[in-house]
Amino acid sequence: MNCSISGEVPEEPVVSKNSGLLFEKRLIERHIADYGKCPVTGESLTLDDIVPIKTGKIVKPRSLTAASIPGMLGMFQNEWDALMLSNFALEQQLHAARQELSHALYQHDAACRVIARLKKERDEARSFLVQAERQLPLLASTAVAANASALSNGKRAAEDEDLGPGAKRMRPGISQNIIAELTDCNTALSKQRKSRQISPTLAPLEALERYTQVHSHPLHKTTKAGITSIDINFSKDIIATGGVDSNAVLLHRTSGQIISTLSGHSKKVTSVKFVAQNDLFLSGSADKTVRVWQGSEDGNYECCHVLKEHAAGVQAVTVHATNNYFVTASLDSTWCFYDLSSGSCLAQVAHPSDSQGYTSAAFHPDGLILGTGTSDAVVRIWDVKSQGNVANFDGHTGAVSAISFSENGYFLATAAHDGVKLWDLRKLKNFRSFELYDSNTPTNSVDFDYSGSYLAIAGSDIRVYQVGTVKTEWNCLKTLPDLSGTGKVTSVKFGPDAKYLAVGSMDHNLRMFGLSEDGVPEES
Repeated sequence: MNCSISGEVPEEPVVSKNSGLLFEKRLIERHIADYGKCPVTGESLTLDDIVPIKTGKIVKPRSLTAASIPGMLGMFQNEWDALMLSNFALEQQLHAARQELSHALYQHDAACRVIARLKKERDEARSFLVQAERQLPLLASTAVAANASALSNGKRAAEDEDLGPGAKRMRPGISQNIIAELTDCNTALSKQRKSRQISPTLAPLEALERYTQVHSHPLHKTTKAGITSIDINFSKDIIATGGVDSNAVLLHRTSGQIISTLSGHSKKVTSVKFVAQNDLFLSGSADKTVRVWQGSEDGNYECCHVLKEHAAGVQAVTVHATNNYFVTASLDSTWCFYDLSSGSCLAQVAHPSDSQGYTSAAFHPDGLILGTGTSDAVVRIWDVKSQGNVANFDGHTGAVSAISFSENGYFLATAAHDGVKLWDLRKLKNFRSFELYDSNTPTNSVDFDYSGSYLAIAGSDIRVYQVGTVKTEWNCLKTLPDLSGTGKVTSVKFGPDAKYLAVGSMDHNLRMFGLSEDGVPEES
């Protein structure tokens, strides 16, 4: 018997009490719920008017098409055709989805490129705007600056500086050309350092162990005694000293003759530096100024620039490896980046948390890193290109009085009241400390020799160490006494190939420690 609605054998058959017709239960129940009457006779019909018929559950009724082999084959053929049509439709949908996804990805990539280009153009426009804002006041004051330069023989006064918002001096900034120059210098020096061998003429350990005073030169005034800084021009064998008497003195080491005494500062000279090219010399002073001196063929030096950017005493001057730029550090909590040829300040940088000022500064041998020491015992490492503070070293007690980078580019030595600390620049951590003196005796100076083989430390005496590694010991080779009688050695500097040590103390004498020409120590 078949269902009166579907015409197929019902799985759950029911019969109407009124008409006696047979139906599939789920179909008649849905029809009654929708219409409330019999689908065949049209008479009123409710769920109470239908009676289920019980059938055997072992074998389910089969449709007529499944009752014979030809019918089953036809049914299978229909199902296969439907499956193939469905599969074809899915493949079409997949192909369309792939095309839509590819188009969307292409649009996203194009949008990203457009956004990146717009951001680059925006940043360039902002940079040009900042440079234009900085240069407009400079252009307006060009004539005044030229007249002032002519009247002051190249000296630039602080009152001629351009002031921006908030009465702050405006700086042109370090240009992309200068950054490219610094980067090229860094690349070249890095390659040279990797291939450079230690000089065969480097003083051996046995020689340093026998060093003693060989010369003493009274260079500065006795009324204001004290040597605060030393630098050496290796190529010309000239030693420069800065003194408490506000003078810088240049001495020819071999002849022992004073070449020139440079006067002009009104307070003590805190830092002196030779420039390897163009016979230039720099001096920084507690009078807040830096002077650039030009040497002449007759050996005299003339001041060509007086730089007055700082508002407090200048504590350190350091020259970049290009010999075209230099940096000054001051107690006014700023450091300045200068163009050497023009004497112009390109950038003046301050750290927001520094309130005590900078007491020391030095360039890394490759020139892209600057180290500064503060009076509140912090060592700051700066990226010169961005003028950003990239690392800080804490742990000292008292002002950081001296900084020296090793020529291997890996080690940094810093001196403060509590002694000397050695830092590994690769891991940015302290790996060794020397506490050499008592709590009342500060360490005033520290210096690596050019080969990076020796380290000199100055406090109440002078100590020379053999440079080791992060894990191996740094052995003290020699302890030299302070022969000034003041108990305060203020500066120490290695000569070429560590053949001698130039030492300054709080008296007026420059002392040379080394071996006499015949190898026998002597004093003069």
